[in-house]
Amino acid sequence: MNILVTGGAGFIGRWVVKRLLDDGHSVVAFDNLSNGGLENIEEFHENNNFRFIKGDIQSEETLDEVFNEKYDLIYHLAASINVQDSIDDPRTTFFNDTVGTFNILQKAKSQMFGKNGSMDGEGWVLDVKEDTYPCKVVFMSTCMVYDAADDSGIDENHPTKPVSPYGGSKIAAENMVLSYYNAYKLPTVVIRPFNTYGPHQKTGGEGGVVAIFIKNALEGKDINIYGRGEQTRDLLYVKDCARFVVMAGYSDKINGEIVNAGTNKDVTVNELSEIINKGRVKINHVKHIHPQSEIMKLKCNYSKAKDIMEWQPEYTLEQGIEETEQWINVTWVKK
Repeated sequence: MNILVTGGAGFIGRWVVKRLLDDGHSVVAFDNLSNGGLENIEEFHENNNFRFIKGDIQSEETLDEVFNEKYDLIYHLAASINVQDSIDDPRTTFFNDTVGTFNILQKAKSQMFGKNGSMDGEGWVLDVKEDTYPCKVVFMSTCMVYDAADDSGIDENHPTKPVSPYGGSKIAAENMVLSYYNAYKLPTVVIRPFNTYGPHQKTGGEGGVVAIFIKNALEGKDINIYGRGEQTRDLLYVKDCARFVVMAGYSDKINGEIVNAGTNKDVTVNELSEIINKGRVKINHVKHIHPQSEIMKLKCNYSKAKDIMEWQPEYTLEQGIEETEQWINVTWVKK
């Protein structure tokens, strides 16, 4: 298959690209490098099945270039992903996450049904002169669209509650993705992975809590926790996440659906800091930048993914943290 991965130079994106290449597909990674980095995809450049295009999902001109070729699958991962930044700058998040998703949907619809195609009732009337080609869009959403979990965990019918413009933008994008399935018969699926961590995640201020805590512990710097640290996270190792993302594209059984991925285990940020730290550095509690954006309990019920896709996580938290620490130690600390 020929596959497009938007955000393909990002943290999760590069793992998705790697898995797709390992499966023998041709992959185009499209990224503006605002959050991703060329170092993430450096190892793929000698692979004849890989190509990188630098560009923005806001640019019609660049998207025209990207869609000069036809794709069997489009994994749409490109987004502004920082919750705190979305509160300070909601416009950037909305245009990247919602309008950018609309732009991708429009391109996919044009590829599948043509620019001149029109709907007659519930069916399509295509222009025979146009070179149409079927495709599917996998949209990467987030667990940050949900209200707080109870002890049974969050399934796909759990209430949504956007407590940040990031969550609000993702919900809006989700609704557009599903509307294209229902209105136009464009194959789409919405996936909601929970808190993903692992190698290639940023270790600075824009990184994830696991990566930041590990790097600080390795470098002998204090670990700072926002608020009281009682908020919980369901931490999904990135290799498990990438396998889920890729499988969502392969499975037609979940077209038009929303599907979660997580571990069905949550850990408080306080507990996580102790697991990572092992007594190496001091742990502090600091004032939360935007406490209103905090979801106090995140715990995933992934039974739908297990039942329909036969997916379940393979890594324990301890295994994932160990691999992540090894990568951070080699990549950042020992340099």
